[in-house]
Amino acid sequence: MRHAETVTFGGSGLNRAAELREDSIALAALQKAGEAIVLWRGKPLFDYENKCLVRVPSDHPILEEATKEPTFLGLEDGIALFAYDISTWQAPDTDPQAMAQFFDLSQNHFPGFPTSQVFTELRAIMAQMTPRDAELAATARGLFEWHRIHGFCARCGAKSIPSHAGWQRICPDCGAFHFPRTDPVVIVLATNGNSVLMGRSHGWPEGMYSLLAGFMEPGETIEAAARREVFEESGIRLGEVSYLSSQPWAFPASLMIGCAANALNTDITIDPKEIEDARWFTREEVLAATVSENPALKPARKGSIAQFLIHNWLSDTLS
Repeated sequence: MRHAETVTFGGSGLNRAAELREDSIALAALQKAGEAIVLWRGKPLFDYENKCLVRVPSDHPILEEATKEPTFLGLEDGIALFAYDISTWQAPDTDPQAMAQFFDLSQNHFPGFPTSQVFTELRAIMAQMTPRDAELAATARGLFEWHRIHGFCARCGAKSIPSHAGWQRICPDCGAFHFPRTDPVVIVLATNGNSVLMGRSHGWPEGMYSLLAGFMEPGETIEAAARREVFEESGIRLGEVSYLSSQPWAFPASLMIGCAANALNTDITIDPKEIEDARWFTREEVLAATVSENPALKPARKGSIAQFLIHNWLSDTLS
């Protein structure tokens, strides 16, 4: 696919400088002159006025709220970039009800910052970010979430400790090394003539549909996973499966693998345990949804790989 790497979170060529992760002396020197991005409970600090991640110097007071060592993200024009997690900060404007919704629209302001700079749900701003900022935010969010839920050794059960500037965890009891987890997920643009297959999960907002997707299983190829997931959820069998594009998806830690395939049948039989509904939508129906002129179908979320694939399908730019 010619435009594969233009997908949101598709990468910006950041120099991750992995060779520095073990060099604590070099990192300490770089950190003094470096910059930092800050996340609170998975939300990056974003500047709505300038449409960018807020970057602060290494001695900024907000970083004192962090209770753990920062994660080294890489080098940008020779400047070291670090990510800090200040999730223990008690934001006075926290709205637990809003944060528990399917899509968290709440924002949180840290004292001393302009009102345009707030902690915001990453999915709300991902389409507004530059490729570099999107890569930085997704990387930081994914790593922080991994540390949050992988605090104990999977081999012996002892408490593990962060290492390699946030890119590993080490078990002090048995010596096991643990690395950030990424779960592969296939997402399929299944078409039949002028129509595309989409489904909706239980609990999604009314009118929200997306391309069918699912986690890959051990011993399974991408092509086999695409066929299995689509058939299990909709009863649709696929012919040849081709790769289109991928997207790191830090919600919480997936690699979305976008594929295209032609359907061999059109009669849908859903598995109600898997999804709530599945339908064929014509190009005209999907196009109308993109400009909010189809009340039965919401437009795909900007920045998602589903929206990216659908847009290229509508534009005839898949190849």
